[in-house]
Amino acid sequence: MPVPKIMSTQHPDNVTTPFFAESDILQGEDEIQEAYYAYSHLGCDEQMWDFEGKEVDNSVVKKLLTKQEDFFRTHVLGRDIHLTYRVPNPDVEKTEAKILLETLESIPRSYDAAKIFYGNDIAPIHEVIIPLCSDADAMNRIYSYYKDFVVGKSSHFVHGKNIEEWIGSFNPKTINVIPLFEEKEHMLQADDTIKKYLHDKDIPYQRVFLARSDPAVNYGSISAVLINKIALQRLYKLSKKLHIPIYPIIGAGSAPFRGNLRPQTVDGILQGYPSVQTFTIQSSFKFDHPVNDVQQAIKKIKQHERSAPVVIDEIRTQDIIERYSTAYKAQLIPLTSAINTIATYIPKRRKRKLHIGLFGYSRNVDDISLPRAIAFTASLYSLGVPPELLGLDALTDDDWSYIQDIYPNVLFDLSDPLQYADISSPYFPSILKPIIQKLRTQQHDEHISLTQKIVEQLHTKKYDECASLVLRAAHIRGFLG
Repeated sequence: MPVPKIMSTQHPDNVTTPFFAESDILQGEDEIQEAYYAYSHLGCDEQMWDFEGKEVDNSVVKKLLTKQEDFFRTHVLGRDIHLTYRVPNPDVEKTEAKILLETLESIPRSYDAAKIFYGNDIAPIHEVIIPLCSDADAMNRIYSYYKDFVVGKSSHFVHGKNIEEWIGSFNPKTINVIPLFEEKEHMLQADDTIKKYLHDKDIPYQRVFLARSDPAVNYGSISAVLINKIALQRLYKLSKKLHIPIYPIIGAGSAPFRGNLRPQTVDGILQGYPSVQTFTIQSSFKFDHPVNDVQQAIKKIKQHERSAPVVIDEIRTQDIIERYSTAYKAQLIPLTSAINTIATYIPKRRKRKLHIGLFGYSRNVDDISLPRAIAFTASLYSLGVPPELLGLDALTDDDWSYIQDIYPNVLFDLSDPLQYADISSPYFPSILKPIIQKLRTQQHDEHISLTQKIVEQLHTKKYDECASLVLRAAHIRGFLG
């Protein structure tokens, strides 16, 4: 069974509403249709089905098979294409904790539906993603709960009758757990966590999901890239040591701050992350570009053969991360009030529960909390302060030389943010102005004009046009946030 290379996700970073959606806000049946569209038209070989932070349909397998029978007859779910659940993490998301149990209980039911449809024993759901993963215990709890309580209850008796005889068998017997590492310390310890998780298991391979957006919010854009490069190098070494294939997933979005993965940037992404097996294709990638461009870009990623990661000096890289992150946070904190105000005018693209990001999720940083990464990014762009630029003053000439060696696309990834920067904005850090004037080759006057109007509305507290201005600026960029 091949490990997927393209994971379609439900990240709401799109400006354009997809043609099949009944409204600007995707939910329910729209997301069923989106999964089918990603498989059948775009060529994605995996769809992430997100149970985190929203009401969700756990009958997705049955609905896909019945609504699009012809397609799924020839594209077997669980073998040719994959559906992977992202479940809440009870260690962090206490109010969502029991959704995890409901989701795990639904996996055998989906298995039964697929067996009736296909007449075989291929599990349509065999992996789940646990977000905000911190250690091997978090993974083992899900692995063991499914094995011991979802499947394991079949051997128990109820009033003299065996549960398996009464209800039927529970399959698959085990599931794979994919950790999603989102905070620096956990990303840098990903190899140690995976080593501990694998030590008592006989499994053919392990997938590991590395975040790109949330580390950028917490530590800055360049830090997020460098953290990922360290993690990928360490996972590669672990795979060689254990003789077990480890397949990294990277969660890159369309905004440069969140990964800069768009149809036109695929070559650079593949060059920058040669050891990554699976790339996320988020909503903007799917819906903000001509469909032919999207299909060709996905085809290129699927044809790419993974290789060894970029070799880096970990000590030197971590020193840059610490200095850059410190400068980034110092420039971010004065902007938090404006960010949180503008975030309320960022258009919603998915039906989601209110859900704050890592600054307010598991800890506070200087007692501040911020919106999730997409709204955060869109808010700063709307203020004329692209977040990719924060913290650049911390980098020396030697740092720049080294970063360009291990991250060759760094200047390309800064080219879009530089043209959208309004150095006259009252929110733009003055310490960055000389750097912007040195690096920028041109500015986008129309975008800057729109962000100036947004700033004016912020100052006058008259927000009647704010939402439309935010959306117009996003259309120019080609992504929401």
